[in-house]
Amino acid sequence: MYTLLIVEDEELVRKGIKKFVPFEAFNITNIMEAGNGEEGLTLFLTHRPDIVLLDINIPRMNGLDFARKVKELKPNVKIAVITGYDYYDYAVTALKIGIDDYVLKPVSKNDVYEVLKKLVEKLQGELQQSELQHLFSEYKTALQVTDESGNKASIAQIIEENIANPDFSLAILASQKGFSSGYMSVLFKRLFNVSFQDYLLAARLERSKLQLLMSDLKVYEISSAVGFDNPNYFSAAFKKKFGLSPLQYRERTKHS
Repeated sequence: MYTLLIVEDEELVRKGIKKFVPFEAFNITNIMEAGNGEEGLTLFLTHRPDIVLLDINIPRMNGLDFARKVKELKPNVKIAVITGYDYYDYAVTALKIGIDDYVLKPVSKNDVYEVLKKLVEKLQGELQQSELQHLFSEYKTALQVTDESGNKASIAQIIEENIANPDFSLAILASQKGFSSGYMSVLFKRLFNVSFQDYLLAARLERSKLQLLMSDLKVYEISSAVGFDNPNYFSAAFKKKFGLSPLQYRERTKHS
């Protein structure tokens, strides 16, 4: 969800933008407006919006000065200037400040739609890039860990301790290890050569074999004890892996 600040001294322009542009198409959920630079700066300081539509010629603060200040406060804010003048007169200054785009007056619905589309795409691209960089950084850190066997052992131990917990998940494991879920998935596959879900299922089924042989618990009780919340699914998974139902395995093994 994104927030938008419109800084424009012409009330008719502000209202037209708010009325005719389908902001929901860009996941813009909060729209603020200001009629001058000082008011706009106050709103910016309070709400730190993601996008600013900014008239260059506004009272109480030049639009370019406003843009310079908010870029210092939040460098990744996206700004499109609205101007009735030849934009190229401002191009060099705008580039130095970091203004992202522009709209020429008279402003049309389509003009605003297109510029907002570009700005939101920039925000989304930067977010994806940031997430990829974070994941890559975690991956590089893990590659530098020398005690791979110790790391593998600690992960296996956490899983063993949570066998009976039907809500145990990759996200919980990642949290306990201090990793993101995405990185934990990559690391797990590298250490165990199988996915987390496949490993967890196999571990639970192996534990159930011990329960079947060492106790007189009913199948549904064993199912619950090894983390299955559906005994029918447990029985089906057991038979698929071992070729016998849990009861058949118990009877055949005990009497063999």
